[in-house]
Amino acid sequence: MPQSMQITAATIDPALLDLPWEIPLEEWPPEVLAALPRGLSRHIVRFVNLSERVIAVKEIGESVAYREYELLRDLVRLGAPCVQPTAVITGRTSRGGELLNSVLVTEHLSYSLPYRALFSQYMRPETATRLIDALAVLLVRLHLLGFYWGDVSLSNTLFRRDAGAFAAYLVDAETGELHTEGLTEGKRLYDIDVARTNIIGELMDLQAGALLEPTVDTIEVGDRIVSRYLELWEVLTAEESFSMGERWRVRSRIEKLNELGYDVGELTMSTDASGSHMSIQPKVVDAGHYHRQVMRLTGLDVQERQGQRMLNDLEAYRTITGRKEDPIELVAHSWLAEVFEPTILAVPAEMRRKLEPAEIFHEILEHRWYMSEARQHDVSMEAAVADYVSTVLPRHRDEQAYLGVGDTQEMEAIFGEEEPLPDDDAEFAALDEATAAEFEANPMGFTAGLRFKGE
Repeated sequence: MPQSMQITAATIDPALLDLPWEIPLEEWPPEVLAALPRGLSRHIVRFVNLSERVIAVKEIGESVAYREYELLRDLVRLGAPCVQPTAVITGRTSRGGELLNSVLVTEHLSYSLPYRALFSQYMRPETATRLIDALAVLLVRLHLLGFYWGDVSLSNTLFRRDAGAFAAYLVDAETGELHTEGLTEGKRLYDIDVARTNIIGELMDLQAGALLEPTVDTIEVGDRIVSRYLELWEVLTAEESFSMGERWRVRSRIEKLNELGYDVGELTMSTDASGSHMSIQPKVVDAGHYHRQVMRLTGLDVQERQGQRMLNDLEAYRTITGRKEDPIELVAHSWLAEVFEPTILAVPAEMRRKLEPAEIFHEILEHRWYMSEARQHDVSMEAAVADYVSTVLPRHRDEQAYLGVGDTQEMEAIFGEEEPLPDDDAEFAALDEATAAEFEANPMGFTAGLRFKGE
């Protein structure tokens, strides 16, 4: 370990000190690497085996590294879906005394996949739609927390399976800003437009590489991030007015948000001057409604849709066993011991790394349903597991630490690596009204003219 090197971390794994920090990251020996990422990247990124886990090491300028490290820590504290920062290492020098770039170290997100890996595996157009939907949910969650991303793209996102859909995680916060007072509308809309532009470019790149069918309209798929974002934002934040005789709509609004996976932390209610009408508007909404229920009842840490599926199965178990009157906490304990754990343990140990346990459970439930439909009678869980293990699971690759496609590249920035990020709050504030008006007139973004290029 070089004498001048400095490590900033909440907790330091001693094994971190044994890595060859005196060597440029691009030249690290294969024996310390978990995989060599492929593809162009603005920064050098390597995945490293460390104390029976995998970390991502990114070579980057010192000030940018510290800034991104603190941003990621703030996002983790706020419960945002993002990678976990581990350390910033500065003061690196080569054996010859040459100064080396600083590095940012983050935990590799287990069972996550870069978008290119999903397309290389499936090559189905609907995969793009599901990824866009997941990214829209992520962007809404980040904006609700007051986080402006600045470089929204599929490349800067990792995806985990979530009961047939995907859950998206922010993996790169270099251009981000956290505004505790909330985002201006201008910044929100600019983020959406950047997302649309980047996604269209990335999908066109997939088509050029024959990873996406040429018949797919990349402009239409890119437009989906705008429509999905606006739909979800409206449901979560819009004011709703109704007569005093329709107060049941308060409960209905809350239940609708719960169904979407959000808890309402704060709701404002007001009446008009006559007292005949009232208005409600959610002020604080927290994602993770089903996740928290499953965590409370079983201790399992699962994705949102996985949690919803597991709670549905728990309710079915509760009915079948005649325990509708028993406390749900007791029933959940029995369900965990009699249904979930035996199902997962029935999967050979060497195959359990392919998917998260909750995703395996979801797929087995799906497989059991299809088998029952095909045979026109109820198939036992044991039979479903056996058939799933022999016919379905082998087709999945090991996703616990899949690193086959190193897609952590970042879009080229117009400022230098060590230059301070522009303070554009005033500019955005001044342009808010104009931005909102332009966006309302053309909701598919300021670059929608791309559709007409060459015509």
